[in-house]
Formats: sequence, C-alpha cells, structure tokens
Amino acid sequence: MAARVGILGGSFDPIHFGHLRSAEEVREALALEHVYFVPANRPPHKPGRTLAPAVDRLAMVERAIAGNPGFRVSAIELERGETSYSVDTLEAFAAALPGAEVHFIVGIDAFREIDTWKDVARLFELASFVVTDRPPNVIDRSIEQLPVAAREAFCYDPATLSYRHRSGTLLQFLPITRIDISATAVRERARLGESIRYLVPPEVERYIRDRQLYASGESIG
Repeated sequence: MAARVGILGGSFDPIHFGHLRSAEEVREALALEHVYFVPANRPPHKPGRTLAPAVDRLAMVERAIAGNPGFRVSAIELERGETSYSVDTLEAFAAALPGAEVHFIVGIDAFREIDTWKDVARLFELASFVVTDRPPNVIDRSIEQLPVAAREAFCYDPATLSYRHRSGTLLQFLPITRIDISATAVRERARLGESIRYLVPPEVERYIRDRQLYASGESIG
C-alpha cells in the first residue's frame, strides 16, 4: 500500500499551537502516516518582511514536534535557498517518495490567493490539496477562485464531497478546530516581553526566550 503523507509549509516564525492542531486534525481525518512541516526559506508572498534566521525557525519546529511520531520536519526549502515555491517542493517530494499519496495542506485564506502561485495548474498534478478552515467560518467549497485552466481540470465527486483532478488527485475541504493564534501576535508579545505561554509549546517558548529571538522586532510584520 502506498504511503499517505501530508505536507504543511509555512514561515513558522514561530510555529504555534494553531499549526500543530491543524496538522494533527488533518493527519487523523485522512489517516496519514506522517505530516511533514516544511519551513520556507523566503516566502514569495512576504517579500517585505525579514524572517527569523532559518536555523532558528527549523530548531523551533524540531522542538515543537518532537513528541509526536506522526510529525516530521523537512528542511528541503531551507537547503534549496532562494524563494520558496510550492511547486518546487511538491516536485521534490514526488521524487523522494515515489508512489506516495501526497496531501498538501493549505489554509483557506492562502487558497483564495492560489491564482497568484507559481505554476498553479501543475500543483494539482503533484499532490492532493486539503483546504482547512475554522468554524464558525463556512468554507466555500467552490473552486471559482482557481484560474480557469486549473478549474476545468476538476470534476465534483459527490461521494467524497471533493473535487477530483483529471490526474487522479483530489481537492477537498476540511473544517478544523478554531484556535485563534497568529505568529504575528506571538512575535509582538515576545517583543514587548509579554507572556507567550500556551500560545506555543513550552520548548518553543523557552527557545525564543533563551535566544531573545524577537526582542528587536526585526521579524514582526
């Protein structure tokens, strides 16, 4: 049987409980063997913001997921350098895990901007997409936000309440538990010297405090 894995990308600046809970609920709902957390090197949609150093963001992810055997971290985008494009990452995973059933996890807000992503039509050939949102928001299960060329490659599958791509991958929508935490707010609290306990795992809180990561405010925004 082919491996079933998830990929969750992001700046993880820093990783927090919202990221972790989202990954856990998708892992459980789709019976995934592993979810790979993939820290971005230079996100194309955040050109004006300076991130915390890659080594620190990677270290925080490693500490955050250490107790969950279903979670793994990949430094593929950090090692590749340059701007991080999802299509490059998915192609790399396809090459590294031949035959695996890959599920790319993305929040509804990012999905609504997918028409701006690089090689968007190619993305859906490389992996199934899992679009998450948090109640009480209602996920718009239409694919009208996709470019026409990509949209025409899908047909609706009422049996799974999802869309099937002509390549065989799926586009599905998954409501998850609402945990209203943002990395921006965590960085701001850390900059002000306020508590970030219960917003991030204890190991991440300790790492931020010991390294004084956001004390200067350079990676806020």
